[in-house]
Amino acid sequence: MAGKIHVGIGGWTFAPWRGVFYPDGLTQKRELEFASRALTSIEINGTYYSSFKPTSWIKWREETPDGFVFSVKASRYCTNRRELSAAAESITRFAEQGLNELGARLGPINWQFMATKKFDAEDFEGFLKLLPRKAGKIQLRHALEVRHDSFKDKRFYDLARKYNAAIVFADAEEFPEIDEPTADFTYARLMRTKESVKTGYSAAHLDAWAKRAKSWAKRGDVFVYFISGAKVRAPAAAQALIERVK
Repeated sequence: MAGKIHVGIGGWTFAPWRGVFYPDGLTQKRELEFASRALTSIEINGTYYSSFKPTSWIKWREETPDGFVFSVKASRYCTNRRELSAAAESITRFAEQGLNELGARLGPINWQFMATKKFDAEDFEGFLKLLPRKAGKIQLRHALEVRHDSFKDKRFYDLARKYNAAIVFADAEEFPEIDEPTADFTYARLMRTKESVKTGYSAAHLDAWAKRAKSWAKRGDVFVYFISGAKVRAPAAAQALIERVK
């Protein structure tokens, strides 16, 4: 394989995981420590809603083991706007809050757009030009989570490829499914977990996702997150997929 496969969940604080994923009696302040040793990656979702001080980023780094990787969801103030190419100030504020403190644990940034946001080639390229290349001395990787069918457009794929940005692959009923090799890594969000299935996805589906992840890894690192759906099953789904891609 050319790349490493990272598998995880969105966030680490979710009450229904206690006693299901987290052992009974585990204190909340040790949940990240536990999750980062049971999984290989976590997508930080809180950064979509608010910013954090450098001390928080340092704490997250110190509580997780070597080899573990976080992806970071970009601030909604960067993406939930009429004119994306005017987001410079918000992007700078987001990028300079302390991401670099994660060091080697910093993975891709996920720029998520609303389902109502339509593709506008000129405005979108203006946005891509604003994305920072580095945080401190760390080279940044960018993933674009688009949720409107208008993005199923060769012009969008070409723009993403031009700026080495991955297009997030979404396994969801309501969002477009785009599997285009536009960057040197792959980012996928799997959103169909079912509470009636102990591992969220059936064994057959997990086998298929493992095969697909290994195929993606031939072109670079892979980041797969179990998000939404039956959230209580996300950790079990991630652990089951980790076993299959070892």
